[in-house]
Formats: sequence, structure tokens, C-alpha cells
Amino acid sequence: MTMQLLYREDPTWLHSIPAWLKLLLLATFGTALFLTDRAGILVLAAVGATGVLLSLRPLSPGAFKLARSIAIGALLVGVFHTAMGQAVVGLASASRLLAMAFLGIALTLSTRHSALLEVFERLLAPLAMLGVRVDRINLLLALMMRFTEQFFAQWKRLDDAHRVRTGRPGGLRLIAPLTIQMLLAARRVGDSLQTRIR
Repeated sequence: MTMQLLYREDPTWLHSIPAWLKLLLLATFGTALFLTDRAGILVLAAVGATGVLLSLRPLSPGAFKLARSIAIGALLVGVFHTAMGQAVVGLASASRLLAMAFLGIALTLSTRHSALLEVFERLLAPLAMLGVRVDRINLLLALMMRFTEQFFAQWKRLDDAHRVRTGRPGGLRLIAPLTIQMLLAARRVGDSLQTRIR
């Protein structure tokens, strides 16, 4: 299975911050975003998160497409609320979405999966004393992270193939083949894991 990593190999200022601290800051910041509905504060948060992401330029094509898709989604959220007569709510919701998503992309760009998994393993380790199968939880987390990345890589492959055939991006037409491809990949991984666990 070919993985297209969003992780950026050349170091940035964000690479120098430990993974545990970045996760702690992201969790704290994300919680704070949901504790307020003040549009002004949320807009400032979105501007700050955008600044963090832009400081990591140049972004890889995959990261740029992901950020652009999220920005379009946030815009649609804002437009929807505005059409419903709730412009301030729309601005707050779109800003919250942008802030969280852009910081998540920045974390992905600057942190290896292995470093994130080490943090999760340390956090979950005390549960082993209660009889919880921590190794299986770690495996699920690792698979979730890999499949999230694989989702975007597979989408790009299908989109490139569609663009070569038709000269246009695939868009929503790719949902069905993408779903089939991901289900097949999940089945292959599941069969492989079942064989090894036995």
C-alpha cells in the first residue's frame, strides 16, 4: 500500500516543538474554541491559525488542496447561516472550523505519526493496569491515522486518473469508486490482521 505522507521532511520552526506539547496546545486551544461563541474571538483564532499554517510554506500540493477544501467548506457554512439570517453565527462557525482544521494540518505537517503514537502510548499506559488491552487501542489509533491519510492519497489518484481521461476534475463522481477502494483496502488490512493475530 503506497502512502502519500502529508508530513514535511524539511524542518520548520514547528518541528522543534515536542509532539506532546503540540497535542496539548491543540487540545487546549480546541476546547477553548468551543467554550465561546463570540465571533470576534473566533475570527482572531482563525486568523492566528491561518498565520501558523502560512508560516510553514511552501505547502505540499496535498496539504494545499486539503486547506483549500476546508476553506471552501467553511465559506459554505458561513453562506448557509447568512442565508438563514444568522450571519454572526455563520461567521463564528466558519472561523471555528478554519481554526481547528488549519491547526490540525499544521500538526500533521510537522509531526511524524510515530511521535504521535508514542504520546498516545504513554497516555494510555496506565490503563493497562486496569486490564485494558492498550496495545489494541494503539493499533486502532495507528490504523485510523493511516487510513485518514490513505483516503486523501486514494482520492488524489482517482482524481488524477479522471482528469487524464476527461480533462476535468472528478469531484463528487469519485465518491462511489473511492468508497469501494477504501472498503477493499480495509478488508485487506482486516484479513491480514486477523491472520497474524490468530
